[in-house]
Amino acid sequence: MFTTLVAVIIALVLGHVAPAVLAPARSFGWYARWQAWLAAQLADGGPWRTRWGIALAVLPPVLLVLALQLALGRVLYGLPGLLFGVLVLVLAWGPRDLDVDVEAVLDAEDPATRKARLDQLAAEPGQVVAEGPGLPAVMARAALRRWFAVLFWFLLLGPAGAVLYRLLERSAFAGQVRQLPEDNAAGLLWLLRWMEWPVAQLMTLALALAGNFDLVSRAWRHKGGAGWNPESRFLEAAARAAVVGELAEEDAEDLEAGRVPARGELAELRDAMNLIWRALLLWLAVLALLILAG
Repeated sequence: MFTTLVAVIIALVLGHVAPAVLAPARSFGWYARWQAWLAAQLADGGPWRTRWGIALAVLPPVLLVLALQLALGRVLYGLPGLLFGVLVLVLAWGPRDLDVDVEAVLDAEDPATRKARLDQLAAEPGQVVAEGPGLPAVMARAALRRWFAVLFWFLLLGPAGAVLYRLLERSAFAGQVRQLPEDNAAGLLWLLRWMEWPVAQLMTLALALAGNFDLVSRAWRHKGGAGWNPESRFLEAAARAAVVGELAEEDAEDLEAGRVPARGELAELRDAMNLIWRALLLWLAVLALLILAG
């Protein structure tokens, strides 16, 4: 857990001070080339065309990371393992820092630039990102895939867990999924949704604690969050409800103070980013408490 806390802080700092340095490493270009080569070799059929075919691409690098994770954890009181874990989480984080992309949108000087930068917030290719009340939903799913899912699986399985999630996510949303056989792609998306489901549940809880608990819990129940359905979009509904609640509270405070409510441009984006920050800090605070408790 200490490794996780240190690694997250380093990942966030490096994402701000050296984004250009990290970008090539976080693009996972080597994995795209490896998957393309594997697809070419197995194009005639066999396991690659089955529901679990993506395991042929994902398991070799994950098993390599797992072997290093286990080996380094027993050397020099675990210090090499700590450094290895930090390195893996830093590389699996992202691939773009969400808050940096949000700042770029807010700093845009013209509508065309703003639209181009809004598109960078999309959680998957082809997703339409528009200004307005739909932004919190986009932000929540993007935060899950860039930050929270990597953090969750790193905490649960160590560096191998972070790499497993990131490679599956890259397979699904970096363009390679269109090159996969139908059954292979279906199995990949099914597995990825189930890996994201517990993360979405914990994110929703954090949003409820950081925002309006009543509104978030109602949205969660209404969208099927209480059921075992990885397809349900309760996280997006919870994010929208949390932002609506916060903006309504701000308007009420302005009216009580005798001011005319003025939200300004991209109020939903600003508030959603603030909520995501508070949710992440809540996760890290829980980690810190667990570390202090031994």
